[in-house]
Amino acid sequence: MSKQDLASLALKRRSVIQAAGGVTGAVLAQVLWPSAATAQSMTATKPSGVRRGGKFVYANVYPNNRMGDAHTGRHPYYMLDLNTRSVYNGLVYVDDNLTVQPELATDWTASDDQKVWTIQLRPGVKFHDGKLMGADDVVASFEFHKAQTSYAKQIDKVEKTGPLQVRMHLSQANSEFPFTLGEYQLMVMPAAPLERIGLSGIGTGPYQIVNLDPKRRMLTERNPHYWREGLPYFDQLEVVSLPGRMEAALNGFRSHMYDAVLGVDPGMLPDLERLSGVRVDYSRSGDQALMVLPKHEGSVFNDKRIRKALALSIDRDKVMQVVYGQSMGWAGNESHLAPSNAEFIAPLQRDVIKAKQLLAQAGYPNGIKLPTFYFTASWPEIPRVFQVIAQSVKEAGITLPIEQRPSDGYRDWRVGDKRATGTAKHKFAYGPSGVR
Repeated sequence: MSKQDLASLALKRRSVIQAAGGVTGAVLAQVLWPSAATAQSMTATKPSGVRRGGKFVYANVYPNNRMGDAHTGRHPYYMLDLNTRSVYNGLVYVDDNLTVQPELATDWTASDDQKVWTIQLRPGVKFHDGKLMGADDVVASFEFHKAQTSYAKQIDKVEKTGPLQVRMHLSQANSEFPFTLGEYQLMVMPAAPLERIGLSGIGTGPYQIVNLDPKRRMLTERNPHYWREGLPYFDQLEVVSLPGRMEAALNGFRSHMYDAVLGVDPGMLPDLERLSGVRVDYSRSGDQALMVLPKHEGSVFNDKRIRKALALSIDRDKVMQVVYGQSMGWAGNESHLAPSNAEFIAPLQRDVIKAKQLLAQAGYPNGIKLPTFYFTASWPEIPRVFQVIAQSVKEAGITLPIEQRPSDGYRDWRVGDKRATGTAKHKFAYGPSGVR
């Protein structure tokens, strides 16, 4: 794989729109992850007015390009969006205050050099099939993760040090490693050979899969073995995938087919907030929109000065003002992913003068026209995001042609056919990295 530089743009994202009558006193996040206080006590206190039972249905307009088929659709890597954490648990999770909270791990301690982490596991946790979860399951899961996802590549070795204890050895020091353990892909699965692990759809989460229509719909029901007393609230949780079909999702929402819609265009929120009985919830965390700058042979991005000039010229605050509005948007460059991706660069503060100087040093004193930058509308507002970016970099003398591509098959098109070439050759394109 060619090395890439990643210019990061943090985007504030909405989390849920909730319909009147769908849920009283609880929102979708509470269905999947309880509050920090609940996580610590492991005993759920019902919000006032909430009754157990019933079915919660939500629609998601995000085009998830990793949804699996009938064979892989139950695996945590290929599930329908938020249902990953409905069916599975991680060792930890990050709450809505952006604080690491215990989940299947109860405690974690680091060595003095921050390279070795000892993790204590929660006793008495059962999988959906009634089997007790233990260190063997965590070791097997992370052996798979090490081979399959960049989030775990910083782990050199994972070992069992007791029936309910594991130790992870990192390739380099990382004081924020517990945040990485909260990544949605790093779920714990029952131990199995690497080629079969996770395919059963069995996890330790509050819901278990009862029906899957690949890439369209998934129905889950309450896990009778769930380890958090009093949770979940609903008997059934269902997700309907409507990629790029926001109007259809909102029509279903208005007619009470769906209790919530995830991923609504922020430009529509003022109108939706005026509807009786509708509540809008905002996530405190953000998304990262990655501009992948490929450094293959002949690429203009082989010159570090051009890469840095582009990063310095993007007006992130303008994106927030135009696309999201100051009341719900913020720009930030922080990321805990740097230790798991050595190519990740946190951009500096905007500096148009410095960007012009770098372009002149690179041989472009009168500015530069970059190759076409491609994107897909993974969120409804993404086209506006890159329109603002293209306008903002003009101030530094950078012409950035942009072109929208269909969501269907976008990731495979962006990365290329690795089977044919032996390597993935990324295009100059948007690479969404999900909620952080």
